Amino acid sequence: MAIHSRLSILMGEKRYNIQDVFERTGISRTTISNTYHDRAKRIDYGTMDKLCTLFDCTPSELFTQEIKAQEEKA
Repeated sequence: MAIHSRLSILMGEKRYNIQDVFERTGISRTTISNTYHDRAKRIDYGTMDKLCTLFDCTPSELFTQEIKAQEEKA
């Protein structure tokens, strides 16, 4: 199971760059960059709330979950 950020897609739709998101949310540029590039190891509720507010979306629209089928044991 893996969770992936859709921040780059949402930013592209609004034509925002990292600086735009930083200025509108106050989230650190490092956090935005790591989330944009899908390298974030964790995200706190405050950050998620600010991003969802900015992009008028829900957490499930900001992140997707990839569920991998469990390998069968022989």
